[in-house]
Amino acid sequence: MTSQNGNGNGNGNGKKRAADRTYDIVLFGATGFVGVLTAQYLAAHAPEGLRWAIAGRDTGKLERLREKLAADHPACAELPLVSADVADPKSLREMAGHARVVATTVGPYLTYGQELVAACAEAGTDYVDLTGEPEFVDLMYVRHDATARETGARLVHSCGFDSIPHDLGAYFTVRQLPEGVPLRVDGFVRTNATFSGGTFASALNQFARGPQMMAAARDRRRHEPRVVGRKAYAPPAAPRYAGEVGAWALPLPTIDPQVVQRSARALDRYGPDFRYRHYAAVKTLPFAVGGATAVGGLAAVAQVPPARRWLSSRLKPGDGPSEQRRARSWFSVRFVGEGGGKRVFTEVSGGDPGYDETAKMLGEAALCLAVDDLPPVAGQVTSAVAMGDALTARLQAAGIRFRVAAER
Repeated sequence: MTSQNGNGNGNGNGKKRAADRTYDIVLFGATGFVGVLTAQYLAAHAPEGLRWAIAGRDTGKLERLREKLAADHPACAELPLVSADVADPKSLREMAGHARVVATTVGPYLTYGQELVAACAEAGTDYVDLTGEPEFVDLMYVRHDATARETGARLVHSCGFDSIPHDLGAYFTVRQLPEGVPLRVDGFVRTNATFSGGTFASALNQFARGPQMMAAARDRRRHEPRVVGRKAYAPPAAPRYAGEVGAWALPLPTIDPQVVQRSARALDRYGPDFRYRHYAAVKTLPFAVGGATAVGGLAAVAQVPPARRWLSSRLKPGDGPSEQRRARSWFSVRFVGEGGGKRVFTEVSGGDPGYDETAKMLGEAALCLAVDDLPPVAGQVTSAVAMGDALTARLQAAGIRFRVAAER
């Protein structure tokens, strides 16, 4: 795996410091809905000897979570607790300074996440989050990528359903195609799950901040080095009937195609000319029309502050469905890849995407950064660039399926 275009090696000083940290992983926001699920996942799957801790602003809630974890995993009775608050930058710097990896579930990240990214970049601490907010990611690149490359920190955003199945799924698909030729990949998302409170809040914020989001994207482009001799792009997709998957394809206004594009810009394996398009796959035309209308209506309502606040109160960050509802949820992302005279159909699939599988993805990403032998990259990098094959293997072992459905 090779890295280019500003995603290169740091000077190693941060990694030398990080090797002697108190904790291998600190989970920040551990008492929120997805935070609890991630803590439970780590309690069940952390390898023996891993030094990890749970962190948040309410010590009482952390103590109760530790008791809950210890009921099923007695070793957690001595799990360290770290007090940190997004309103107290000093506490975030102290937390980052004691950790090799910080995983955070505290969003919306544009509101609550900026100081923690700064702390991790300065401390040479690896960072993973669940953001689906393009404006936040672009701002963090402009403000902290250079520092992170200097200290050796890997800043890996979007390590949940946004955007690991799509980023690693596209990477998996590319690896089934010939090297050194133009490649085209389309991703089609299907799920029966409900939105998480955090995802809903992030979506509302994005709809309400169109001009700011575009300004942040322009600023990022001014700072990013140009790709020389290669092209990688994710153009806006148009609605269409996709016969290759037997469904109506609606463009998804998510961060996922941007993440895939950044992986393709950084890795030569995506070829000299790479294009990615991202869709929701809907079986019937009425559902397709209804879905497009609903998204448009939500975007319009989000422009009105009182209506936006009312909508936000309906499903708050940290809220989530019952275990029984999550057990019935599933997701599937089907990819169609073409290049060099070959066509391949692949699929990434699993259970409840917004909660159970997101907690699994975040937990495995943190473990991957803390434990595995990975490419020597630093700065703001994607999951494919930072962890590619290693994280794919981890997720497969954890029950998320990556498969080749057909080749032609």
